[in-house]
Amino acid sequence: MRSEDLLPIGELARRTGVNPVTLRAWERRYGLLKPQRTAKGHRLYPLDQIDRVEAILGWLQRGASVGQVRELLDKPSSTPPQGDWQARQFQLIEAIANLSQRALDQQLNQAMALYPAVTLCEQLLLPLLDLLDLRWRNYFNAQLEQAFFHSWLRSKLGARVYHDNQLLQGPAVLLVEDSDRAFSPGLWLCAWLFTSNGFPVEVLENPVAGPHLQRAVSTLSPRAVLLHLGPRIDGKALQRTLHNLPMTILAGGPTLLLHEAQLRALELPNLALFDTPQAALRLLQAPDRQPVEMNAPCT
Repeated sequence: MRSEDLLPIGELARRTGVNPVTLRAWERRYGLLKPQRTAKGHRLYPLDQIDRVEAILGWLQRGASVGQVRELLDKPSSTPPQGDWQARQFQLIEAIANLSQRALDQQLNQAMALYPAVTLCEQLLLPLLDLLDLRWRNYFNAQLEQAFFHSWLRSKLGARVYHDNQLLQGPAVLLVEDSDRAFSPGLWLCAWLFTSNGFPVEVLENPVAGPHLQRAVSTLSPRAVLLHLGPRIDGKALQRTLHNLPMTILAGGPTLLLHEAQLRALELPNLALFDTPQAALRLLQAPDRQPVEMNAPCT
């Protein structure tokens, strides 16, 4: 095979958006990829492995666990399998109930080594947040569990974002929380998905008034601005703040349905709406999808 038809692991990561740590785990633990080796032991991947990675991602997005994918690739089926996501969710809930930071770290670190950030967000973390929301509505220890979990999740995602940011260059995405919530998981999930896919970020997790946001934009010159909305918005204030911003503006979050009509009525040409972190990532990737190589994950 010609050398130009073989890709080093960094190039495969750039073309597929899957970081090298995960690619190595798929090869070593599950035999999903089949690289060739140089005399010095470096991995080189045939071009057909790009399609292989895309097929793996397709099954993961349909809910398969990584341990099921090899058989599914060998024997394609039109029926999505039942993955192990529910079991992982309940293991995390058990760790939260026991206030066990070590158990949470171990379980999430294991999942992060096997799955891309988008898959983890869609299949594990967002469903987990929904389950916890139900659990905490009428539960005696709800306040304690919520304080523990939110502190841990803020620290975990913040560390990942900080670590990834050190490896990235270029204009950042400015993420701004537009509510007075003490902690917004959705904001930090957006930040994590962005940095995991090659977009540096700056995060303002407390609301800033219009003139201050404009000052931040003027100072940072971000490639895009993301507003993570709460249950109430001031449409007139948003109009005044956003109408002169030249970059893409992403606005939304889990409360988007409450505000969609009002936001569309602003008629801002650069405004795009999202309801989930993965939807925000797709909007950001639309003009130019350029994932970059990451080093080993921060733990």
